[in-house]
Amino acid sequence: MVPGAQPAAQLATLRAEPADPLGAVAVLVPGYTGSKEDFSALLDPLCSTGLSVLALDLPGQYESPGPGREEDYYPDPLGRIVAALVAELAASGDRVLLLGHSYGGLVARSAVLAGAPVTGLTLLSSGPGGLPAGQRRTLIDLTEPVMRAEGIEAVQQLREARDGIVEPPELAALLRDRFLRSSSTGLLGMATGLRIEPDRVAELAVALRTGAIPCLVVFGESDDVWPAPLQRDMADRLGAAVAMVPGAAHSPNTENPQALLNALLPIWMDWLATPLTSRVPRTS
Repeated sequence: MVPGAQPAAQLATLRAEPADPLGAVAVLVPGYTGSKEDFSALLDPLCSTGLSVLALDLPGQYESPGPGREEDYYPDPLGRIVAALVAELAASGDRVLLLGHSYGGLVARSAVLAGAPVTGLTLLSSGPGGLPAGQRRTLIDLTEPVMRAEGIEAVQQLREARDGIVEPPELAALLRDRFLRSSSTGLLGMATGLRIEPDRVAELAVALRTGAIPCLVVFGESDDVWPAPLQRDMADRLGAAVAMVPGAAHSPNTENPQALLNALLPIWMDWLATPLTSRVPRTS
């Protein structure tokens, strides 16, 4: 556990338990400015297949308390917390399918590198390292000094003025509430993590091979954060399966959840159908 970070048991979660369980749990990790609610549309459909589902708020996100140092929100410290959660679930007898969205993908990667005993890793709309140049990175660069000088409310006002998107009132209220309830220290730390995280694909590829851990890279066809060719290249370097979600950009889990489920479930069920004893770790 990193200094100042809370145990995994303190993370806020959404849970779904099936009537006829498979003995496996999908752990869903949100991205920067996200929360467990980003996966709401997936919970019941996943549960109907026999999977238990656990969507979480990372430390400092929405309803999860967080530590007081910005560096505690980089992928590695957060990854160790997720790894501890995965270890607890695995110790109870569950096989764990770990999915990380966007920044959550960098965190999930760090969890595996920290030794999380996963049955499979899914990287959803994530990348090989920090954000490439583009609109999302520019927005972080512009809002960071505002956050430091004027606080989280001022940044929320900028976000609302810039987006120009009219959301349904209930969704708009949730988005506003979760942003304002998130830790400003956490948002600053994650923003830094998004910009400085190195390309660790080669390191992850070794961990996947030696642990005989299958991997899936999934992205929306119009992803405007990490471009699709970059994510395909990452999948090739990892030796991972790859799936593109039609009718989606950076957040297939909210933009086209059914198509995302269509991409996830056949592969996940194949992973679960493969006995652990038949997975032979490779050393080269």
